[in-house]
Amino acid sequence: MSLNKVSVDDINVKGKRVLCRCDFNVPLKEGNITDENRLVAALPTIKKLIADGGKVILCSHLGKPKGEPKPELSLAPVAKRLSELLGQEVKFAADPEVVGPNAKAAVEAMKDGEVILLENTRYRAEETKNGEAFSKDLASLCDVFVNDAFGTAHRAHCSNVGVSELVDTAAVGYLMQKEIDFLGNAVENPVRPFVAILGGAKVADKLNVISNLLEKCDTLIIGGGMAYTFLKAQGHEIGKSLVDDTKVEYCKEMLEKAEKLGKKLLLPVDSATITEFPNPIDAPVDVEMYDSDSMPADREGCDIGPKTAAMFADAVKSAKTVVWNGPMGVFENPTLAEGTIAVAKALAETDATTIIGGGDSAAAVNQLGFGDKMSHISTGGGASLEFLEGKELPGVAAATNK
Repeated sequence: MSLNKVSVDDINVKGKRVLCRCDFNVPLKEGNITDENRLVAALPTIKKLIADGGKVILCSHLGKPKGEPKPELSLAPVAKRLSELLGQEVKFAADPEVVGPNAKAAVEAMKDGEVILLENTRYRAEETKNGEAFSKDLASLCDVFVNDAFGTAHRAHCSNVGVSELVDTAAVGYLMQKEIDFLGNAVENPVRPFVAILGGAKVADKLNVISNLLEKCDTLIIGGGMAYTFLKAQGHEIGKSLVDDTKVEYCKEMLEKAEKLGKKLLLPVDSATITEFPNPIDAPVDVEMYDSDSMPADREGCDIGPKTAAMFADAVKSAKTVVWNGPMGVFENPTLAEGTIAVAKALAETDATTIIGGGDSAAAVNQLGFGDKMSHISTGGGASLEFLEGKELPGVAAATNK
């Protein structure tokens, strides 16, 4: 995986039209943005392009309009909020076909350092199919392309891959650069010892990740719901815990693979168990702790126990690089969040480079107040998983090599 890409620091955009693909896929409630993390994260790249005198044309998708204009998924509220955050007007080009008369006129009239925002790229059916017509429309607006949307880097769409093939220079923005530096290098070229922690509910979601990380890391820690299929593969009673019976053989193979490669694979030695899954999810629960070799048949493991938490934290202490993807239990329930908190705390206290691979683990770390203690929190769940699988991401591959 070649990670040596042309970045915004390597290009001169003065007087040029720059199309910048951002990730403005923000949650909206009645037209109001309820979480603006993604807007704030995009500011450094946008400010850099403005300061360098580029004519900055922003684009992004929002939700799943499935190829037709849906007013409730318009990016108009984003333009308004971005104007406030940047302290200068972000002109909104309200074209249902995205690149239409409004966009063309606005780009035509731009002065250096001005900013416009195009409508939701997924209003066009070609976007998700990487169809040529829409890629050409986007390319017709710009001289240079900058991709700063890691969240969609694992998809080959018009606004991140198609357009990059039609311009002379396709650079990566600061956010993309940071993801490549941290996630890409952690997997390809880690400072050792390298500890990987996987959690979450399903083994099936992480098959390739488990296999790839076993080859790259020194210690692989497995918690969360997916751990119980591994414990069953070892012959343990797992009661009513989550299990994927079709993956028991796979887990046996992974345990053998770890042994053959001389890697440590750590599984829970005890669990916080309950009798009924909480409904609603944060309802009070009665927890009893059981060791992994003595779980009763009528109980369900929903979090790692204290012995496991101490063992996992201990494994993190001597690490130099730690990657974490997936919570250790049902962290949405305060009683069943202990294991996830313990791991987050261990990562917060280590001097190692700590990388959180998007999705639920990012939410958990931020929710629990440990966000600022991590070296890097990935902005893309699916994209970071594919990075950890060792796959080449289309959105990264499409950028110009240095």
